Amino acid sequence: MTTTTKAPPEADQRPSGRRGSVRPGDRNFSIAARAAGILILIVLAGVTVFLVSEALPTFQADPSEIEGGEGFFSYVWPLVFGTLVAALIALIVATPLALGIALFISHYAPRRMSQGLGYVVDLLAAIPSVVYGLWGIQWLAPNVQGAWAWLAENLGFIPLFTGPASATGRTMMTAGLVLAVMVLPIITAVSREVFLQTPKLHEEAALALGATRWEMIRMSVIPFGKPGVIGGVMLGLGRALGETMAVAMVLSTGGFTWSLVSSGNNTIAAEIALDFPESSGLKTNTLIAAGLVLFVITLGVNMLARWIVSRRKEFSGAN
Repeated sequence: MTTTTKAPPEADQRPSGRRGSVRPGDRNFSIAARAAGILILIVLAGVTVFLVSEALPTFQADPSEIEGGEGFFSYVWPLVFGTLVAALIALIVATPLALGIALFISHYAPRRMSQGLGYVVDLLAAIPSVVYGLWGIQWLAPNVQGAWAWLAENLGFIPLFTGPASATGRTMMTAGLVLAVMVLPIITAVSREVFLQTPKLHEEAALALGATRWEMIRMSVIPFGKPGVIGGVMLGLGRALGETMAVAMVLSTGGFTWSLVSSGNNTIAAEIALDFPESSGLKTNTLIAAGLVLFVITLGVNMLARWIVSRRKEFSGAN
């Protein structure tokens, strides 16, 4: 005689507790997280409204009343050029160095050495920008002045190196090198952490198939870490675009010039820092309008970075 046992009801297989019940801690955390996200949007909207409202008198003023007498866009164009060029120089110099340092710390250096180097890299990010500015004025500018003179003499046919070279070395190239040192720890720290997250099975599989360490890094580590590296580079770019004191201390402005080895040009942030304390009236509105331009540039760069990272993740997932 066989007996059959009934399967327990579906409700009996679920954990005890009411269906759909939410713990108070989860509910409170959800509310707090949502409030924090909404607060960020409110602050961003408030900053935008303030910048636009304070910049309107500049856009409505007669062009002859703006500094330079040719209108706001003629005034802000050299500042935009200086801001973008200094940030671009910083990224060109810092990104390869940062990736090399990150790979050395994560995959080549002995454990004790990697810990010490990681601490030193993180310590560089804590140095105040004023210290970098003093270093740029007192040591870097005098020592690179000869290199800028050589560029002006031998590569002067290129507009970016047209002479005469600055006798003090306080040029856009020098400012870009200072910014490169400042953004180096940011890109290095982010890239290092991303490279360390590479699945060990991927690395061991590549080595087991006969790949050298560099081939393993090229095939496994770098592709896995590309989205994170792009994010780190964009963080460094944001720091370079908004840096104020170091650039203001290094640059010796003298009007707009295409040359990177001559005195001239400035960045938006440095211009605001130098002129805002003594400004009044329309000049204050003009500086705020320049800040609005920097705000739009930074927002655009971050949106572009977000799009690149998301596209990269979608591409990786599709593969």
